[in-house]
Amino acid sequence: MTDAPGAPLRHRRPRLVGLTGALLLVPALLAASGCGGPAAAADRNDLTVLTFAPSGTGASDRPGMTALADAIGKTVNAQGGVSGHRLKVVTCNEHNTADGAAACARQAVTAGAIAVIGSYSQFGDSFMPVLESARIPYIGGYGLSGPEFTSPLSYPVAGGTPALIAGSGRQLVGAGCRTVAVIRPDTPAGDTLLGSLAGALNPAGIKLVDVRAPEKSTDYTAQAKAAIGDDRPNNCVTDALGPVPTVNLLDALRRQSHKNTKLASVIGSFQQSVVDSTGGDSGPLGGAYATGWFPPELSKVWDPLRATVASAGSEDVSIDVSDPGVQTTWVGYQVFLKAVQRLGSGEVTTQTLRKLLDSGDQIDTGGATPPLSWGLTSMLASADSPRLVNTSVTFQQVQGGQLVEQQPGFVDVRWVLTGGKPPTS
Repeated sequence: MTDAPGAPLRHRRPRLVGLTGALLLVPALLAASGCGGPAAAADRNDLTVLTFAPSGTGASDRPGMTALADAIGKTVNAQGGVSGHRLKVVTCNEHNTADGAAACARQAVTAGAIAVIGSYSQFGDSFMPVLESARIPYIGGYGLSGPEFTSPLSYPVAGGTPALIAGSGRQLVGAGCRTVAVIRPDTPAGDTLLGSLAGALNPAGIKLVDVRAPEKSTDYTAQAKAAIGDDRPNNCVTDALGPVPTVNLLDALRRQSHKNTKLASVIGSFQQSVVDSTGGDSGPLGGAYATGWFPPELSKVWDPLRATVASAGSEDVSIDVSDPGVQTTWVGYQVFLKAVQRLGSGEVTTQTLRKLLDSGDQIDTGGATPPLSWGLTSMLASADSPRLVNTSVTFQQVQGGQLVEQQPGFVDVRWVLTGGKPPTS
């Protein structure tokens, strides 16, 4: 999965929420962004955090994530900080490279950051060892790499691509699909998607067709033809490319003659801004299924996020509230701020923060996710992804030009990720 396109969507009037509400904790706690100095030079009342994401790279750009972190910092400090602390937000361009990811992690160490929050990188093997050496927790990463779900210093808030692709499979089972073609990146990360999708489809006897695609291409005609095949009834296509490649793929699909094939995707490959830009219900995404980590963008859950973007968003970078990277950053900061608030007037360090997060006590995210806990009993029974504690997804569909709930609430796909059997109920 890569990047999120588009300008911010239409914003509804912000709903004011008290400071005790989980989702307005952020605005009151973070300081204006800037480079933090070494820990020894920092004010004792300052809490330094860092958020990184690629920018200026093309298909993988996520500038809205770091722009939101800055906006959260401004809003939080404007409301007096958190538990007597100002929050200094440092941001870093990861450049979509292993060296860039490692450099951002080293910047967190140099700045004396007590956490890295809501960041995006596929190079976990490069940045996690740096954070581990400094004992800096990584809260709410996007979930693109294995170390994010194995490192004891990682606290993911969503199920990453494994949960999304497993959820997409279960959504398509419910839609009556008999064959599912997955168009996915021809990369090692793309290879890992197949197991989760097969685990979701196999119990229903659904045939899986693997269609590999280059991450950076402007022509996906061959992949579209392979996925549609002979366009039989109950043929379905799910897309696990990034948003920019997905837009190119949609153009290729639009140009192929088909009437029976149903289209699906995971949120992050497309979102509301892509639905808008491709013609809504009259475009190729009309009626398409989508699986996400969080509620749809129109949900009241995101009112505080919209309010923060409206009041303190960047003038230089558009922050798309429907972007799952932006939403993940928001949720990561909610977790961090709730944790700091629970620590109260006590010293907030990397150690005290990790101890609280490891305690097993649940942290409420205002309805964006089920309550989260990283205690031992919440861990996934999987050697590959033990830190994947939130295995719930949402089922959405494009109706009337809008991504809306296809069914209410969260759907737990833990059984798929652990190689189990479908629930009997």
